[in-house]
Amino acid sequence: MTDKSQKTALIIGATGGIGGAVTRALAARGWTIRALNRKPKAAAKAHAALGPVEWVKGDAMNPADVIAAAQGVDLIFHGANPPGYRNWKGLALPMLESTIAAAKASGAMIAFPGTVYNFGPDAGAFIAEEAPQNPKTRKGRIRVQMENRLREAAQEGTRVLIIRAGDFLGGLSGSNWFAAAVVKPGRKLRRIVYPGKPDAGHDWAYLPDLGETFAQLVERRDDLAPFERFHFEGFWFERGIDLAHATRRAAGNEKLPIRGLPWWAIRLASPFVEMFREMLEMRYLWQRPLRLNNAKLVAFLGEEPRTPVETALRDSLTELGCIKHPQVKALAASRKNAATA
Repeated sequence: MTDKSQKTALIIGATGGIGGAVTRALAARGWTIRALNRKPKAAAKAHAALGPVEWVKGDAMNPADVIAAAQGVDLIFHGANPPGYRNWKGLALPMLESTIAAAKASGAMIAFPGTVYNFGPDAGAFIAEEAPQNPKTRKGRIRVQMENRLREAAQEGTRVLIIRAGDFLGGLSGSNWFAAAVVKPGRKLRRIVYPGKPDAGHDWAYLPDLGETFAQLVERRDDLAPFERFHFEGFWFERGIDLAHATRRAAGNEKLPIRGLPWWAIRLASPFVEMFREMLEMRYLWQRPLRLNNAKLVAFLGEEPRTPVETALRDSLTELGCIKHPQVKALAASRKNAATA
């Protein structure tokens, strides 16, 4: 079994949704958390809710910075993404190379969040880990290159864990479809926008559940193959529009209007806004079903961590400031009382 006294993780992308979720899940298990950030003092102040984190100054594009930050760690979680969908070609692979160099120098395992962008139509609608990766989009091809590079790193002696999930919800990050399109963070929920075809199935990953899954698998890293991939199913809606209906129920208002995303406006603006061009490229994922097969994960862990869907949505809406959950103040007060008892 893994030596429980050696539990230090370097999180690259701790201020993002998935990085923050993994940080919380590992910290809850007693891991020491170190986080790389270009402005560590500002990050520590803005993300105090992550708990006791050692913020280290550095840039994920600079291998020397990452190697220095990774000294003595057992795990490097690579959750860095180009901001605002911009310049994937110029940033994504070089940042990953920094992490690989640091893992080789420290002997740490790399944990990496995979995406569904890797798959083209030939992968089918119910996708297991070994499905062919023949994407039709530029971003998808970059993600395939990243996973292939991680496989090479594993063949060279660096252990790699990849967990693939669908679209994110939950957490305070606004850089996901739920926060950026379905609702409007910081505003009272008055309508719900659903970006996809109503009858096309869609997979959603609740970040606290995904973070918990990473933590459980990392804790059993000695039982994993040198290059290991798992698929996380999360919340599968056979009819994609049912995400909007579940959000209504979670908000306690069945009469909230449900609108479609104005793709025409995004298309008109796409020549001038790179993020909109990237959104258009990914639109196919909203037009056909793509479900992740989690049989391998369930066989290994026994079950997939899963919060009840309406609880997850209610908490997500509360965190984003879209609703005021009546139990939030009571919960906060009970935690404060427990901490001072």
